[in-house]
Amino acid sequence: MHDDRNLVEARLKRVLDERVRPAVYPESVPLDVAVWHAPGEPVPVEEGLAAVPEPIEVGARWGAPWGTSWFRVTGTVPERWAGRTVEALLDLGFDENMPGFQCEGLVYRPDGTPVKGLNPRNQWVRVGAPVAGGEEVRLHVEAASNPVILDYHPFLPTRLGDKETAGSAPQYTLARMDLAVLDETVWELVLDLEVLGELMAELPVESARRWDVLRAVERALDALDLQDVGGTAARAREALAGVLAAPAVPSAHRVSAVGHAHIDSAWLWPLRETVRKVARTTANMTALLADEPDFVFAMSQAQQWAWVKEHRPEVWARVKKAVADGRFVPAGGMWVESDTNMPGSEAMARQFVHGKRFFLDEFGVENEEAWLPDTFGFAAGLPQIIKAAGSKWLLTQKISWSQTNTFPHHTFRWEGIDGTRIFTHFPPVDTYNCSMKGAEIAHAARNFKDKGAARHSLAPTGWGDGGGGTTREMIAKAARLRDLEGSATVVWESPRAFFEKAEAEYPEPPVWVGELYLELHRATLTSQAGTKQGNRRSEHLLREAELWAATAAVRTGFPYPYEELDRIWKTVLLHQFHDILPGSSIAWVHREARAAYARLADELTVIVDAAQRALAGEGTTGLVFNGAPHARDGVPAGGAGTPAAEGTTHRTGRPGGGFVLDNGLLRVEIDERGLVVSAFDIGADRETVAPGLAAGLLQLHPDFPNMWDAWDVDAFYRHTGTDLTGVDELAPGEDGGSVRITRSFGGSRVTQLLSLAPGERRLVFDTEVDWHETEKFLKLAFPLDVHAERYASETQFGHFHRPTHTNTSWEAAKFEACNHRFVHAAEPGWGVAVVNDSTYGHDVTRTVRTGGHPGTTTTVRASLLRAPRFPDPETDQGVHRFRHALVPGAGVGDAVREGWRINLPERRLTGAGEVAPLVAVDRDAVVVTAVKLADDGSGDVVVRLHEAHGGRVRATLTAGFEVADVAATDLLERALPEAPRWSGREVALRLRPFELVTLRLQRAGAH
Repeated sequence: MHDDRNLVEARLKRVLDERVRPAVYPESVPLDVAVWHAPGEPVPVEEGLAAVPEPIEVGARWGAPWGTSWFRVTGTVPERWAGRTVEALLDLGFDENMPGFQCEGLVYRPDGTPVKGLNPRNQWVRVGAPVAGGEEVRLHVEAASNPVILDYHPFLPTRLGDKETAGSAPQYTLARMDLAVLDETVWELVLDLEVLGELMAELPVESARRWDVLRAVERALDALDLQDVGGTAARAREALAGVLAAPAVPSAHRVSAVGHAHIDSAWLWPLRETVRKVARTTANMTALLADEPDFVFAMSQAQQWAWVKEHRPEVWARVKKAVADGRFVPAGGMWVESDTNMPGSEAMARQFVHGKRFFLDEFGVENEEAWLPDTFGFAAGLPQIIKAAGSKWLLTQKISWSQTNTFPHHTFRWEGIDGTRIFTHFPPVDTYNCSMKGAEIAHAARNFKDKGAARHSLAPTGWGDGGGGTTREMIAKAARLRDLEGSATVVWESPRAFFEKAEAEYPEPPVWVGELYLELHRATLTSQAGTKQGNRRSEHLLREAELWAATAAVRTGFPYPYEELDRIWKTVLLHQFHDILPGSSIAWVHREARAAYARLADELTVIVDAAQRALAGEGTTGLVFNGAPHARDGVPAGGAGTPAAEGTTHRTGRPGGGFVLDNGLLRVEIDERGLVVSAFDIGADRETVAPGLAAGLLQLHPDFPNMWDAWDVDAFYRHTGTDLTGVDELAPGEDGGSVRITRSFGGSRVTQLLSLAPGERRLVFDTEVDWHETEKFLKLAFPLDVHAERYASETQFGHFHRPTHTNTSWEAAKFEACNHRFVHAAEPGWGVAVVNDSTYGHDVTRTVRTGGHPGTTTTVRASLLRAPRFPDPETDQGVHRFRHALVPGAGVGDAVREGWRINLPERRLTGAGEVAPLVAVDRDAVVVTAVKLADDGSGDVVVRLHEAHGGRVRATLTAGFEVADVAATDLLERALPEAPRWSGREVALRLRPFELVTLRLQRAGAH
């Protein structure tokens, strides 16, 4: 039999496009339309409804970038339509190829009740089913004229990404404003034909099932009178009934469809627009849930739920009811779908604390899954954080975007740095915007890598980013695919239901150890340096604010700022969203982020200052407050005291030009170019800088990735580079232990201050860059005379190792990676740390030297600045300040300590005398990441700590106050049922490598 599938497919496509789909709405009449354009930012609903609109015609232009227009549509249902289903069709000028990335609308009734959102694939509003005829129709549409920024070429610069530069030209043409009859039989026929046509295209040529479907489609098309589609649609559907009723084979792959609308909390739109995107989507989904009894919708990001509660109470009431019915499911248990590479230990923990607590407080729902479909890779410390939050599953899809290596599993256990394993699933449908197309479902079944051992996968189904979520067409398709021969089976389920089934059928899946590295979007570790610095500094200011406020509250009765800290934490967590902190949002988002971080810094500094003042008391003794988790200069961790006497650093001239800095521990040579050509560890008799090379070298590369400017840096950037060795000025610094260097390049200028403090085994590089480059990448290089096959990189609650070699494609793909406060490279017995105060991206390479200085050079380079032009054409332009330190002779413990120290500078004030720590730990390997009062207001002291060196340790935590009871808790400060308890002021701990522990100390007499 010859294959005439192509002929049938071509016939089916034309009949659907030109006859059947147009017949879904066989009759229509125009609505009257008027519009009022809000003069500035969005106005309250009552103001928009009360405004006096002016007439506007279909075909007219409307909508300045980022504007809001209130449309009023009115009309009367014709009497002749009595008994039929009628809908309003409201097309604001949509481009159906880009749901979520253009204009959107929210429909209201005259009394202000929200009805549903308008989106490119969802333009209808039900008027009646059936109508009586003669009904008056009056609807209001709050329409957002968000400009199309992504377009079809996501690397073209645009000024539309900020209302301050976007202009005022109208963006859209009003397309259709009609009342129309919906022929539900024709609508059902469209879905029948689409499902079968898509199935037929996926079945193998030799499949008997394919030919059964093909002939049935032919019979249906033959039965259809193209001049009377409505009158013959039922007859055409009868021809398809048999093939649609054929059940799937028992071994068919099983797809759990989860209604979903992935909404980026900011990206190509500002935060204020996400508030409205969420309102439109939740209005849509609650309406759809009321119509479709089998449908289940899941929404993550507690922040977005909180926005609905605050800004759209009418929608919130519908959401709460749907949650109570088990149909609208809180998912993920995080405040936002954050980046997971760059947030620090406490911040990553607080994402779960605030997210899970919101869902518990509002709905009594305990999330057990982390839901991160779009995050750009996953840090190796995340599994134990998920577990410590009381969760046990993880879903993501983004790893399927990796460009070099295909991940070998879809369902597996992911093992983190401490040995914790989390049951993890990557949907093989390879999208978090599944629309129930046959190609998608067939791809999920074919692509699933765990066949034979498992047969369940999940499909997040719906348009995201304001595209409206799941549609009634997707639900109709899923109904046909529930049990259909030749297809995977589809059923609507909650994430919990999927994970319970998947884990039950696959109790021993394969294990993946270490980070889940995304082989794409590596530049997100560097883009928008101001946003990243704001995050890092906010995290450490929050640590200090909690530490000193808790200490002062216990010691002096200082009022602990619960509400302020809660609000500030939520703001910081929001800005860790995976398109804000990674630097991949429009200019407006990052402008507001920088302002938010500056405001928070001021607020937190006020809290720190007030708490320290309360602790210091009145007096003239000079005190140093040490907020770091390790003692330094004679001052205890978490306390205040008088620092030990300092030594001296000698600065002398260097033969041939430059300077020598020597403090008895390190001898540093800075040559006439202002580069460090020697950093000699005097005690170890060991040179740090590789022979013939220089540390502190700034290197400039061209940076024009193949796509996705702010997101990507491609490996070929390394093919070309310029060492910045020209010197405008080389001069001694203001103190005796520093040297200042100034350089110019392109349109930019850089000043470095190199400092060697007395008694310190670290050389500090303070770098100020006035950056005015375009499509360039700036690196700070440290070539080390170290033979290291791997290096340690700090992550949440510990560190892990990456290879310095490129034996395999997996290793070669990690040419840009994330670290927190330190990178450490070592040989047995001696190592070097490079620590930083605000950078994340870096690369580490190794080269073998020959000739007069044989050996291995391990080069650590910190990524400072980029200059992509999309989506923010002015990315990183202006002044930036960075601090790095080179620490010769450092073990991993030294790297941990110095990383904390550079991020938590000492604070000086005068007072009555020393301040003892509220809690103290007797082992440096145990790092206290948080000291705070319990969130429930009980006055209990909560201490979070972890083993930081990578080994087992016994330690004692001692409280500086009377303790009635000590309980080990989860991250939400709930006592763990089988964990040990202690009484008294000393807590004996045994920790495994990188183990995370949270302790709740009940103060004697506090309850």
